[in-house]
Amino acid sequence: MSFRSVFVAVVIGFALILSAFLINRARPRVETSQPTADFVRASGKCAECHARLQYSVVHEYEMSAHARKGVNCLDCHQPAPGQQKKDHHGFVIATHLTAGNCRACHETIYQEFLRSRHAAPAWAAIYGEQGLTPEQVAFSEQYQPGGTRRPPHPFVKAEGASAMISGCEQCHSIGKPNDDGTIGTCTDCHSRHTSSVELARLPSTCGQCHMGPDHSQMEIYNESKHGVMFAAQRNILNLQAPPDTLTTRDMFVPTCATCHMSGIDGLKVTHDPSDRLSWFLASAISTKRPNYYRAQAAMKQVCEQCHTAATVDRVYEQAEQVILTTNARVQHAQDIVNKLHADGSLQGPPFSNPIDFLYFDMWHYDGRTAKHAAFMGGADFVQWHGNYPMLQKTVELEHMAAQLRGQHGGE
Repeated sequence: MSFRSVFVAVVIGFALILSAFLINRARPRVETSQPTADFVRASGKCAECHARLQYSVVHEYEMSAHARKGVNCLDCHQPAPGQQKKDHHGFVIATHLTAGNCRACHETIYQEFLRSRHAAPAWAAIYGEQGLTPEQVAFSEQYQPGGTRRPPHPFVKAEGASAMISGCEQCHSIGKPNDDGTIGTCTDCHSRHTSSVELARLPSTCGQCHMGPDHSQMEIYNESKHGVMFAAQRNILNLQAPPDTLTTRDMFVPTCATCHMSGIDGLKVTHDPSDRLSWFLASAISTKRPNYYRAQAAMKQVCEQCHTAATVDRVYEQAEQVILTTNARVQHAQDIVNKLHADGSLQGPPFSNPIDFLYFDMWHYDGRTAKHAAFMGGADFVQWHGNYPMLQKTVELEHMAAQLRGQHGGE
């Protein structure tokens, strides 16, 4: 073979190798990167397809604690008792995942969740008892009296299904009854495939629902000293620390979860965010919860990991005075509306008269805001988004009531 032939063959061979390298380099990383042995064991055959079709799902799972611990895709996607099944490329999986899949490993957490207002009461706030079994209602009422045994909200009929499904349900479905007999879904807070403690600990996660004029906790938190400090120091907090070993070294600035759920410095962990709440602040006229003394002591213990007892007691005393003042103003407004109904000056179903909206806004927006802000350190919301509009609406209510009585021929 001549030198020329050998040279041409070498050049062609080199060109082919170089072309193959360049083509391979242009392929998506998901097709060329080699997963770890642990990931292969955990994901099995599932990742082979889903890495090409929904790479973000696979990547999120790959970063999760589930993947690190060898919990594989089928461990979560296998049908739980009572769930519909479907064949999926040779595997039998659940048609729709619910809390029933998570409880297989996290039963204690699920039972704590069931006792909370995030469970059945969240759903009942829209649709009442509809869709819930008598057993689910009775169970929830033991822990959240009056939260579940109730009629649908008047808005359901007045605003229509589309407003409920695309609006209210997007948050209140955290307590939606499932076909398998369970309630809710854990992924609303932890996400589906990262199953992240860090994500559930972020204020912005809670703020997906706890925001807006009727429950402005997110806005109040952002204004508070806690929120300002979190924004400035988030990058040096250990948001991934396990809840049962969390200390103030990890979270020296609190988020929603720190105060309402986490077991900081050895305190109890709970998935019932109302476990440390001593008042029904969301009610028109707030009353003490049945577990008032225990709950308040539990929350004060959390506060005292960073603050002196004297400071904590002062904040509580001032906040409870705001509750009493707000209750008195709402009661006065409620009496006005009730008297209008009693003497026939106000007729028709709920939300059929302008005064209905005025009264509702007064307690549902302004009253709630003032009360929540008093406990959370949001001075602007206590005053300008709370007490001031309540005062304004009281004057308007009295004026509208006088007009209605005049039109009805009353005094």
